[in-house]
Amino acid sequence: MSIPPFDSTTYSTYTQSPNPSWTYGQKVDTTPAGKDWLAGESAGWKVFNTAETDKVDIYKLFISGIVPRPIAFVSTINEEGVENLAPFSWFNTVTNYPPIISFACNHSAPGRLKDTTANLKNSQGFTVNIISEPFVENANSTAIDAPRGFDEWSISGLTKAKCVEIKASRVKESAFSMECELYKSIDITHPVTGEHNNTLILAHVKYIHVRKDMLTDKGVIDLTKLKPVARLGDISYARVGDAYRIARPSWAQDEAKIQEVLGTLSSL
Repeated sequence: MSIPPFDSTTYSTYTQSPNPSWTYGQKVDTTPAGKDWLAGESAGWKVFNTAETDKVDIYKLFISGIVPRPIAFVSTINEEGVENLAPFSWFNTVTNYPPIISFACNHSAPGRLKDTTANLKNSQGFTVNIISEPFVENANSTAIDAPRGFDEWSISGLTKAKCVEIKASRVKESAFSMECELYKSIDITHPVTGEHNNTLILAHVKYIHVRKDMLTDKGVIDLTKLKPVARLGDISYARVGDAYRIARPSWAQDEAKIQEVLGTLSSL
């Protein structure tokens, strides 16, 4: 398949939302884009019963339908001092107080822990790093199915940086890295077969390393500078395109407007 080269001159910008004039109760089909979207319903739905669907097909549906997914680039170390580096896209935040993040590790075979999973449980600590466009190929190389005990740092071309407390290294090229301790690990077993193929990791973030040029005057990360990478289906990655801001609704401000809309709808 012939595809164009990556356009490094394109950057994320902020635009209006898709329907900035939307009001409470407004139906989706009131815009041309909404009508086009709803027209697809004429094809109907295909329903997958997960109890009857092959696990490989469920995996394909998950990774292509639950998108885009942020990527946890996890650095760990074992008791012998061998470090491991691997990306995980089953990743997200849990809470800011206490600061907890989560990611799930799929094991290479039933009952066999990946190096990362085994290392996470050894009380050595670990780091979770955010991947940016300039080193996505470096990060992708660490997803290789190397033999147990192999140090993925050696082929990544990435640089180890010391942490404040954690023995494992953080990725120096990452503009946003978190030093973590294991908060809790949850072995996920199949409710019918009892197979244990996955482990959910809850990580307590102890320190956050942010490159100063990424921070705005408001103390938040500048998306256009961070250039974070997301995971899609099959072997696809994605950049963050244009972003738009939508204000969070306020009941105190909008109650009268909402009651008016509800009154109108109830009289139809």
